[in-house]
Amino acid sequence: MKHHNQLRSGSLLTYVQMTLNIIVSVAYTPFMLRILGKSEYGLYSTVASTIAILSVLSLGFGGSYVRYYILYRKEKADDKIARLNGLFLIVFSVIGLIALACGLYLTFHLEMVFKTGLTDAEYHTARILMLLLTANLAVSFPMSVFSNIISAQEQFVFLKATEILRTVVSPLVTLPVLLVVQPKGASITLAAELQGLLQFRTPSHIVGILLIYCFGKLHIRVSFRNFDGAVLKDIAVFSGFIAINMVVDQVNNNLDKLIITRYCGTAATAVYAVGQQLHFISFSTAVSSVFTPRIHQLVQDNKDDKARLRTVLTELFVRVGRIQFLILLLVCTGIIFFGKPFIYFWAGPGYDDAYIIVLLLIIPGMVPLTQNLGIEMQRAQNLHKYRSIIYGAMAIGNLAISIWLCQYLGA
Repeated sequence: MKHHNQLRSGSLLTYVQMTLNIIVSVAYTPFMLRILGKSEYGLYSTVASTIAILSVLSLGFGGSYVRYYILYRKEKADDKIARLNGLFLIVFSVIGLIALACGLYLTFHLEMVFKTGLTDAEYHTARILMLLLTANLAVSFPMSVFSNIISAQEQFVFLKATEILRTVVSPLVTLPVLLVVQPKGASITLAAELQGLLQFRTPSHIVGILLIYCFGKLHIRVSFRNFDGAVLKDIAVFSGFIAINMVVDQVNNNLDKLIITRYCGTAATAVYAVGQQLHFISFSTAVSSVFTPRIHQLVQDNKDDKARLRTVLTELFVRVGRIQFLILLLVCTGIIFFGKPFIYFWAGPGYDDAYIIVLLLIIPGMVPLTQNLGIEMQRAQNLHKYRSIIYGAMAIGNLAISIWLCQYLGA
């Protein structure tokens, strides 16, 4: 009963957080656009996307934690869980250092990414932004392990409550900086420092809360001894194809801004960023993310009865998919009928193309976004390799077409 309460409450809180995100975005973004202007806002969006691309360095390891935790929990192997926690902390700490090194290299070699897409002044501001956001990303990697632990133990109420806290606090901290600090380059730099602390999966101001909850409430154990090399190898193979999916997601969601900035400048990137903000992918993932531990548990419980496993997964897939479709359809039709006047009122004049951009993003996405629970079902059964290869090929084609069309059609 407690498990089902966590699922229901976690799903509800997820939509509360998403609603708050929408309210914050609707109220906060116009201030950003008017205070910073197109170029500065486009620059900030581009740099944030550049740093986000470095998240692929996690190589899908985070997605494999739940799988092995469920397996060891079923065996009641507490020592193995402790070693699993230690292994993931070491792996993600190393990844954090690699991310720091890559971010520092990019910071001082931005010309190879943006070429003539930025002015000298924008390059100066971009380097400072890169340094600040790189440091925050490097710290977020090892700290994300504790989010994975809380999620694996299905403590969704606490996890979603911390995300709601982040959503509310973020604009309250950064907006006064944008209003008070001058010139604009300095304000966006300081705001990025604060925003960087708030925007990643385990933001710095919540790290202490996560640690207290994991060790004080969940009483987790961490062991750095007697690692099983075979387990690490198995995790690496399992995670490899998840990593391909992560690369695909970054190509589809963040690389566009870099391409637009390189060939069209930061003003065009600002228009694209406005359209992308109305993309509703989070509405689809809100429900499915809560069911990840449940799916892995179902697979473990029914792995010896393939017919039964297929039945229970299909029932869950259809039930959740219907909910996702109804929510997405409501949002999609709202944007189709009211998106154009809303964007003019919300972002101001000069962002007309953002309406076309958001339509090109949301309408084709309706079908796959209602089916994303199946992605985790594939992973739980270790059947995700084929999809990863196909989507990897699609991402390469997407990248090539984007570079070509961007030079003719802009954002």
